[in-house]
Amino acid sequence: MLTATTPARSRHAVVFCCDGNYLPYALFAAAQIAALHPARDFDICLCSAAPLAIPDSLAALHIRACVIDAGDALAGLGGDARRTLSTYLRLLVPDALAGDYDRILYLDSDIFVQGGDMAALLRVPMPGAVAAVRDNFQWRTPGRMAPEFRTHGLRNAPYFNAGVLLIDTAAWQAAGLLDKSLAFGRANAARLMRNDQTLLNIVLHGAWSEISPVWNWQYSWSARLFEAMEGAHVVHFIGPRKPWADRDGQLPQRFATTLGAFLARHFPDHPPLPTRPGPLHDTALMRKMLLRHFLSAGKMRRYIARFASDLAVLS
Repeated sequence: MLTATTPARSRHAVVFCCDGNYLPYALFAAAQIAALHPARDFDICLCSAAPLAIPDSLAALHIRACVIDAGDALAGLGGDARRTLSTYLRLLVPDALAGDYDRILYLDSDIFVQGGDMAALLRVPMPGAVAAVRDNFQWRTPGRMAPEFRTHGLRNAPYFNAGVLLIDTAAWQAAGLLDKSLAFGRANAARLMRNDQTLLNIVLHGAWSEISPVWNWQYSWSARLFEAMEGAHVVHFIGPRKPWADRDGQLPQRFATTLGAFLARHFPDHPPLPTRPGPLHDTALMRKMLLRHFLSAGKMRRYIARFASDLAVLS
């Protein structure tokens, strides 16, 4: 069951799922999107399992807050300290919002939005129910096999990162992807290596479309310089290191500086983000990083060259 603070204003939406812990970061990304699309013709939705308080200072963003009552639908899927109910809530989003939206662009909350025409992305011709970006372990080595496929006896295939999903809601429902995902998740809860990402890749094995990595640049020390040259639209902080949790200062300070200013204005009780020296001060790390980039430059060029534009969709 869905309850929302406002009616839908468009047939397309950018959607975040989060709980109270990630609310500031989801709203930060939403504010970046709103600033890049001042005359947007898509909604920005914040989905949660319980009502969340959006600061009055962000009222101008016109966020549509949606509460999805999951009931016991997500019971038995398992999780850990980093992956709670809100992680699996994205599975319910297409069905819960299908009456309002034809297309949904789902985004994780641990992102930094730098550009891109999301209105255009929401309208690209797309076969099937889902388009996504390959997980970064297949960027330079596209033939590398995901361990989940081997574990479950599946042939090798492209494997996507679930942090950015372009979803056609009618196709999603027609394929019964929610029921298939929940059934697989419950039957294999102990073997969901990457939780919802694992089960979605199993259910959509060989049946999803590929979009450019600029929409989900999975930030790592081995690809960060390529991001600076390519200019990613969405930087995704995979793993435990985030702009608000970067104890050893391996992320460029610009991410924490921009986020920190947002938090100080709209979440004044949030602890200040620490200032770190940055990776340039670690000579050994910098040398290792440069060598890795040098050795993989050709492979990255071939991967990125597959996309004729940032709106190309490969099926």
